Amino acid sequence: MPNIKQQKKRVRTATRERLENLRYRSTVKTLTKRLQSAVAEGDEERAAAEHRELVRAIDKATSRRALHRNTAARKKAQAARLLSGS
Repeated sequence: MPNIKQQKKRVRTATRERLENLRYRSTVKTLTKRLQSAVAEGDEERAAAEHRELVRAIDKATSRRALHRNTAARKKAQAARLLSGS
């Protein structure tokens, strides 16, 4: 545990930021599962909407630096491959 006041504040800030990043990453995982289920059911319109929402969430997480840009690119490519059906 830190003894210095500023370091105590940094611990609080880091905890809050870590939880926020976790929320972004968790949302991306949830949306990916939704896309997979839409593709499995064969609902093209819903799959396209889920893909659009997933890409938007990935971009938002990347801009907040919750995801690394290469990870984001990989996840978007996987989603596009899933949507195309190959």
